[in-house]
This record gives sequence, structure tokens and C-alpha cells, in this order.
Amino acid sequence: MSTFAVGDEDFLLDGRPVRLLSGALHYFRVHEGQWEHRLGMLRAMGLDCVETYVPWNLHEPEPGRYADADALGRFLDAVGRAGMRAIVRPGPYICAEWENGGLPHWLTGPLGRRVRTLDPEFLAAVDGWFRRLLPQVVERQIDRGGPVVLVQVENEYGSYGSDLGYLLWLAELLRACGVSVPLFTSDGPEDHMLTGGSVPGVLATANFGSGAREGFATLRRHQPSGPLMCMEFWCGWFDHWGTEHAVRDAADAAAALREILECGASVNVYMAHGGTNFGGWAGANRAGELHDGPLRATVTSYDYDAPVDEAGRPTEKFWRFREVLAEYAAGPLPEVPAPPARLAAPVRGVLGERAPLDEVLEVLGDEETRAPVPPSFEELGVDRGLVRYRVEVPGPRQPYALGVTGLRDRATVYVDGVLAGVLDAEDAALAEPVAGPAVVDLWVEALGRVNYGPRLAEPKGIAGGVRHERQYLHGFRARGLRLDAFEAAAVAKVPFREVTGEAAAAGSDGPGLHRAVLEVTGPGDAALSLPGATRGFVWVNGFCLGRYWNAGPQESLFVPGPVLREGANEVWVLELAGGAGDVRLD
Repeated sequence: MSTFAVGDEDFLLDGRPVRLLSGALHYFRVHEGQWEHRLGMLRAMGLDCVETYVPWNLHEPEPGRYADADALGRFLDAVGRAGMRAIVRPGPYICAEWENGGLPHWLTGPLGRRVRTLDPEFLAAVDGWFRRLLPQVVERQIDRGGPVVLVQVENEYGSYGSDLGYLLWLAELLRACGVSVPLFTSDGPEDHMLTGGSVPGVLATANFGSGAREGFATLRRHQPSGPLMCMEFWCGWFDHWGTEHAVRDAADAAAALREILECGASVNVYMAHGGTNFGGWAGANRAGELHDGPLRATVTSYDYDAPVDEAGRPTEKFWRFREVLAEYAAGPLPEVPAPPARLAAPVRGVLGERAPLDEVLEVLGDEETRAPVPPSFEELGVDRGLVRYRVEVPGPRQPYALGVTGLRDRATVYVDGVLAGVLDAEDAALAEPVAGPAVVDLWVEALGRVNYGPRLAEPKGIAGGVRHERQYLHGFRARGLRLDAFEAAAVAKVPFREVTGEAAAAGSDGPGLHRAVLEVTGPGDAALSLPGATRGFVWVNGFCLGRYWNAGPQESLFVPGPVLREGANEVWVLELAGGAGDVRLD
């Protein structure tokens, strides 16, 4: 067993100065069957440490109900077997371009802006979660023979708030739960962020993508001694739907990495391997300098233009980083692992069976809720998925504008069963007026909860109301369709019908759930594409690959090899705009 400590200038491993060469790899964004390979890729690049967040909402989807909550421990065991150290960032907030920044919807719904403060209800929930989670970390600390050397207090708190008492409480909770390795915070190298996010007696680290000397100079003004570390060296970036793919020049990124190391600092490459936002867990951001503008939904791929790409393959950036890191490694770098097996032969299929969206809702949807005003997703218990809001326009009355206030995020509107338009702004109205009486259905799709900035914890669904002219409409029926409801036994009850005639030629006759069976020979990593589809979600053998959208820039979804099997493979496509057609695996 060893000790790990914070010295006056360096990290100390058993009393000897040591530099951490770390890379971010989130266990929840990589299929467990591929953890070992990805860790081997990081080692071959020259890293000796792995950093991961922990998404609370993934592991506690409902209060007191846990889902694969021991995954972190299994991952840390894999890190130990790989001969690497580990940095754990348990939150409770993680950002990470992840749904709601990792905070559970059942908590942010009732609390709103009270989260990430000393609010007693928030603290009680955090206390319960940490006491369930942290034993996995504590028993794997380096002073107990495990790989964990550092644990983070909150995450980039200085970008959000200034409740120092909350940070002190959180640090005390970590210690009370048995965390004995050094604690740290991480913030942008700006005075207000370091002031708001630092904790007395806890190591402060900085996050940036370039300008190491300037960033560390700012950090030193706030923390005159202690090891220097860039906890997030942003070597690439993430994408939003409907934007250009973000790319950073490999040589430029390698030069920035070298500058960090020339400062004598430790580093955590963010991301070393990004992986995938499986299961529809991608978050969203608000546009604008103050992050309070229009919603920008994050794509399913979290490739991040990282040195190890989404499929685990080395990029040009990998080789440039390897050259830099080799100069600081304790010995020769390991050989680069062989790439994972790829699909032996392309597969094409037709999504020949379909069930209309209303019928899917009848089988897989939650119980219908009645309320005077539209309930939020949080009030309905829906984290990821969509909600059908139904309201009646009284009559007789002449045609007036029909609008929605407080819309989150996108509503497809039907009037008396006929498509009337799509609304995607917070306050928007249909192009054509609506007369009464009429029945209005609004299918509202959550595009990901905000994960960063002042709009964190905002509700989803319809946060305001539906108006006819200036008059609010009341008497709503709301029914959720959660992504978690798509399980094999449940989907087997959906009344699929063969798509025939003109609908077959067009690929679909409207939004709904499509099904196909693909015969695979030689399963391995693959890319799934839907040439005729618009927007929705895909499952392969019950595993949710995530959201697809022809808005780009992402054109296909990554399929991990362990998800596919020899022979028959069942594909479900929840198409939300109409049009599905073919499915392809390459």
C-alpha cells in the first residue's frame, strides 16, 4: 500500500515527487466490454492515470432506486488491473455535457435553483447518494491498495455559484464518508471562478485548452503553493445538433500539451477518449456569452475530437500526444493495442414493421395525468423521452393564433389529428390560426436538459401554458413516453403491422416505432445509419444507441461490437417526424 499527498510544489507518492499524466475516460460512455481496450489505449499514449465523473441521475433514476450503482467500482478495478491510477469526480454536479449535469430530474424539478447550495433538502439527497456511492471509492483508495489518488469536491462551481458554505459542507461529507486521499476543486483560470469555486485547505486546479503559463499564473495568485495541475486540458470539443463538427488541429493541441508539461504541471487530457452518450443521456447548453440564449442540444457522439476516437482507434492527435508524453514517461511506452474487431460484412435491412406513435403510447406510455395547466416532465416523472399534451379549444369560436409559452424544447402540434406545425422556440405560435371547437395534441420532445450555466435545473415540457389568442387554455391530459419503457418484453406487446403500399415506398406513413431484424455475420464494432429517417432514437437488441437527427453533423450512430450477435439482431427505431425506410450497418 502507498500514500499520496499534496506537497508544497508537487504531488508526493510515498514521499517522492510525482507528476500525474492523466486522461479522461468516462466508464458510462464506454461499453463495459471495451473498458480494458480503452484503458490500454490510454496507457499506450503515455498516460498513467485515468479520470472519470460519476453521473448521479444514471445510477439513481428514482429516489432510493438504484441502477447499476456498482459500475464505478468495477471500472476502478479495471483501472487497477491496467496498472494505472484513478481520479474520481463524484459530483454531485458534473457538467460533462451530460443530461442535467448529472443531477436527477426528480431533485431539480421541485428544488430548481436551490440545488448546488446549502438548501437542506438538496443536502439531504446528496448525503444519501454519497453514502451509497462512496464506499466503492473509499475501499479502492491508494492507501488501501487501490488506484484512487484524488477525489474532487463538486465541479467547476465557480462558474455557477458562490455558496462557500456548500463547498465546505461537501468537503466535510467526503471526509466523513472515509475519503482520505487529497481533495481538489477545478475551475476556469479566472479570478471570479477561482474565488467562487475554491475551498480553504483543498487543492485548486485549473481547466483550459491553451495558454498554460497565463492560466497557471492566475491560479498561483489564488494558491501560492501546491502542485500545479490542469484538470481539464481541452484537446478538442463537443458538437451540437445543427452545427459544424468541432475539430482541433493535432499539432496545435500537442503544442499546448507540451506547454503544460514544461510548466512542471500535472495534466488530465479531456477527453483522452470521449465515447458515446448512449441511452439519450446527452445534455444541452444555452447559447450566448452568458449561457442564457436558445437551447443547443448535444449530439449522441462524444468523440470530442479526442486522441482516441469514438470507436477506440488512434488518431493523428494520439500519435502527436504520444510523442510528447514519451518524454515524461518513467520508461518505454507499451505497444498500441490491436483495434477492436469490426463488423465482418455490411448489412442492409428494411424497417418493414411499424406501429403509430399513439398506439406505442397506449402500450408503453405512463398513466395519463389530468391537470388544469400542463404539468412539467419532472412532475410527470419523465427524464428522457416525450410527453403528449392534449387540450381542447372550446367552441364555437372564430380562428385565432394558437401559441405556447415556456416551451421546452420542441413540440409537434396536431389539430384534430392533422399535423399543424412544429414549434421550437420558448414562445411560439402556429403559422395558421385555429378555430374552435378543436382537439390539440402537442407532442413535446426533450432534447436534453441544460448541463452548464444559469439555466441549470430548468424544467422540461411546457413551463408556461397554451394560449388561444390571449386566453389560456385549461384542462390538460398529459401522458409520458419514457425511453426506459422500451424493454424487450414491453415492446413485444406493441401491435406492429407490416408497412405496405405507398407507405412502404415512402418508408413510413408517419411517426411511430419501426422494427427490423438484421442478419449479422461476424459481429464487431459498426456504424448504424438511417438514410430516410429524420429524428428519433435507435435500439439494437434492446440497447439504446441514442438519438439520431438528420440536422447533422453526426451522420451515423456507433454500435459497440458486444451489442451485436451472430445471426438475428433486432432493431427498433422510434421515428418522431415520419420517414424511416432502410437501416444500415457498416
